Amino acid sequence: MRRNLIRLLLGMVAPTLLAGCAGMDYVSVATVAAKTVPKVAQASRPISDSEEYYVGRAVAARVLTTYPLYQDKELTLYVNEVGQAVARKSSRPNTFRGYHFAVLDTTEVNAFACPGGTIFITRGLLKTCANEDELAAVLAHETAHVANKDGVNSISKARWTEVATTLGTEAAKQYAGAAGSLVTLFEGSIDDVFKTIVVNGYSRTAEEAADAAAVATLSRAGYDPGAMAALLTKMTAQEKGGSGIYKTHPPTSERLAKVKAQGGEGKPSPEMAARTKRFQSQKL
Repeated sequence: MRRNLIRLLLGMVAPTLLAGCAGMDYVSVATVAAKTVPKVAQASRPISDSEEYYVGRAVAARVLTTYPLYQDKELTLYVNEVGQAVARKSSRPNTFRGYHFAVLDTTEVNAFACPGGTIFITRGLLKTCANEDELAAVLAHETAHVANKDGVNSISKARWTEVATTLGTEAAKQYAGAAGSLVTLFEGSIDDVFKTIVVNGYSRTAEEAADAAAVATLSRAGYDPGAMAALLTKMTAQEKGGSGIYKTHPPTSERLAKVKAQGGEGKPSPEMAARTKRFQSQKL
C-alpha cells in the first residue's frame, strides 16, 4: 500500500511540479531487485546528478504524504519566480532538471529542500515573511542545502553502495530510467533523507553554512541581504514552544547572531517597495 501511495503521488506531482512519470509494476521490480542485489563492500561512490534528482523526486512525494500542496497557481508561479531568481545566483545554479518550488498547505512554519532541487515552503512560513526579500531569504537558504548536497549526504554510504550496485545489474537493464523502479530500489535512501529534512534536521554546521550562503546569494540576486536577519528576528520571538522548523533547526537566536556577525544587515534598495507590494498582492 505504501508503494502504491508513493506511485500515486508521483503521478499527481508530475503535471504541476516535477516531470512526467510512467506507471510501474512494483511487484515485478521488487522481485528483480531481490534477485539481483549482491553483497557489496562498504565503499561508496558519489551520487550522480540524475540519481540525486530521482531520490529527491521520491522524497518530495513522501513529503506530500504529510503535507498537501496548496492549490493556488498564481502563488506557486510567484514563489517559483522568486526561487529561480535566487537559485540562479547560488553556488549551484543548475541541477539535473532544474529547481522547482511549491507551497504546502499547512500553518506549520517550515520549509524543505529535497535533493536535486525540489523545494517546499509552507503557508505558515510564507505568512511569517513580511515581504519578498524575506521570502527570498528562505528560498536562498533552502537552495543552499541543495547546492551543498546536504540531503544526499545524509544517505548511509553502505546503503547507497547497495543501491548503486543494483542499478548496474539486471534491474537497471529492464527498468532503466523509470521513476517507479527507483522509488522501490531507493526506498532506504529515501527514508534517510526524509527523516533528516522532516524529522531530525540537518547538523548545526549545515544550517549555519546554508544561512551564510543565503546572505551572499541575496546580495548577488539584488535582494536585501539583511532580510535574513529580519526574518530570524521575528522567528526568535515565535520560537518558544514552536514546532516545525523550530524543532529541526539550531536555536534561532544563535542563527541570528551568526548572520549578524557575517554582516548580514543590509540596507533596503529603492526596488524593495515594489517587491513588497508584489508580495502583499499574493493570496497567502
